[in-house]
Amino acid sequence: MSDEPTGLRETKKRETRQLISDRATRLFIAQGFEATTIAEIATAARVAKKTVTNYFPRKEDMALDHQDAFAGSLAAAVAGRAPGQSALAALREAFAADAAARNPVAGFAGPDFARMVHESPTLSARLRALHDRREAALADALADATGAPPGDITARTAAALLAAATRVLFDRVQELTLAGAPGDEIARTVSAEADRAFALLEPALGDYAVA
Repeated sequence: MSDEPTGLRETKKRETRQLISDRATRLFIAQGFEATTIAEIATAARVAKKTVTNYFPRKEDMALDHQDAFAGSLAAAVAGRAPGQSALAALREAFAADAAARNPVAGFAGPDFARMVHESPTLSARLRALHDRREAALADALADATGAPPGDITARTAAALLAAATRVLFDRVQELTLAGAPGDEIARTVSAEADRAFALLEPALGDYAVA
């Protein structure tokens, strides 16, 4: 049994995981996700192939290694809304903050990363699945916020509409990034477009799930 303190072991595990992810992402960007092998990643990270697969059972997890934060972001915004604030207002405010901060959760991951995902069928499919997962988490949060039972059709419909708006804005950030627009210009453009997108939902959802 190791005498190494638990805290130190956990720190080393996090560092190793991050190292593998960083080295893998560099390779994915340089030579393409589909063309990069686990053996190449292991060599770049100076670890065994088994270590890579222990930390990342699926190769795409190395490129999209903040999946839980992304999938839970809309639900977290709703759960953290201020008293008197609707779910729509909370998500609108959260997107504005993410755009101002150029948060990767809103799509601001840079041209190299955007191109890597765009050119990979595997990563594109995983990203779509993550958007679906984020919508499902939002539906659960809305049901909880309104006291509705799990699977409530109103919560699911509201989540579908709200998640669709944020997905369109995410895709818009990616589109502008791939077109070579500067980050400041992207943030200004999508912030203005977000106001229009969320305003479309105001008549239906402006008073829904008010804290």
